[in-house]
Amino acid sequence: MKNLAPTVLMFLFVIGNLFAQQEKGIVGKDNWLDNWTEFKPKLIDYGEPTQILVGSITEDTKLSKRYKYLLSGSVFVVDSVTLTIEPGTVIIGDYDTKASLTIAKGATIIADGLSTDPIVFTSNRSVKKAGDWGGLIILGDAPTNKYGNGSVASFYSQPSAATYQYSNYGGINAKSNSGILRYVRIEYAGKRIKGAGYFNGLLLAGVGNETVLENIMVSYSAGDSYKVLGGDINLKKTVSYKTSGNDFKFNYGAQCNISNSLAIRSPYISSSSGSRSLQINSYNRNKKEEIDFTKKGTSVNVENMTLLTSSDDINADIQKGLIKSAVFIGHNASLNMNKSVISGFNPAVLFEDKVKVNQENLEKIKFTDMFFNNCKGNIFVENNSNNEDLENWYGNSSFFNVYSKSSNDETFIDAKHPRRPDFRLRINKIIASNEIGGIRRVD
Repeated sequence: MKNLAPTVLMFLFVIGNLFAQQEKGIVGKDNWLDNWTEFKPKLIDYGEPTQILVGSITEDTKLSKRYKYLLSGSVFVVDSVTLTIEPGTVIIGDYDTKASLTIAKGATIIADGLSTDPIVFTSNRSVKKAGDWGGLIILGDAPTNKYGNGSVASFYSQPSAATYQYSNYGGINAKSNSGILRYVRIEYAGKRIKGAGYFNGLLLAGVGNETVLENIMVSYSAGDSYKVLGGDINLKKTVSYKTSGNDFKFNYGAQCNISNSLAIRSPYISSSSGSRSLQINSYNRNKKEEIDFTKKGTSVNVENMTLLTSSDDINADIQKGLIKSAVFIGHNASLNMNKSVISGFNPAVLFEDKVKVNQENLEKIKFTDMFFNNCKGNIFVENNSNNEDLENWYGNSSFFNVYSKSSNDETFIDAKHPRRPDFRLRINKIIASNEIGGIRRVD
């Protein structure tokens, strides 16, 4: 009996540590990626379109699962109109006309799919590639940190009077409601527009927090998967898969909560400009004059997120310069990242060189209960190889950050399953250690 108490305490310690480890990264009793996601969209034949969407949608409209829709050119849902899309509906973006769908400020989209019947936006090319068509744009009247309101007119291939009229975003209503996106896939978007850059898979500009954004997957976007300009939003169970641009990019005073979400990068797809999983800015470096610094800077709260690079030889790909940092935080921006996984980057986190390492900024940029794995360095300031102060700060045991050097096969439950991978953390024999450089295993 005398030996029983220490044994029980040790058992509880091990179980407690295992449970704490399991909480990091994406979580769920079951693999929530099942059914509605698609990691090999090139193999899917969605059939030929039978209906066409073109110009402006000026009255309430419902898209039915029984049809396949061709999106042609810049299509706008305008004024107070609601576009409803049935579960299972397929909308095909036209390559030749650089198709895009914009939900203008004041309009609403109800794209409420099912886990067994998701809504799909995809390309009309027989051999699909990133950037085949534009993407989905939602504009709202939530605040930004710019002087006046913003416009996304430059994204469209043939701007017109209607384009400029319906491309504005921003206002004062943080609780505005642009509708629902749930169980939605967006594939092969991000068309490049000459002189304007790239469309994005999903552009959210001035979108308010009454908008539902859950279970969304953006795959093979040539631009950013998710681009958020201002607004106040909540992203839940969102996936970015092998984008060329950034997985999640925030700017212009965006206020965002991200939970239980996933970004998977490929070293052979990322753009040469150094795209990242999380890019958090409050303004563009060359356009500081357009920002009202009396307004809120960009602030992002992240919980239970997994950021990983899919690579068979992570060290070789890092040596080749194919892998950049996972997270970039710009001047006047804030990040609170908790219970998340960053695996396979160079380094894990990078601060803009304008961010001074002081008490004020360290309190605005928080990393707690993190799992840093297989990264060449953890947290640095841009253009500065000396990160001793940052390592000492974030390596403090009070932050409960964990450091490891494990392959994806060892780290995740089933990262290589061809159709239904499972990126929850593998925890069977791992106990967290707060010592930089490794974890401790229980045999």
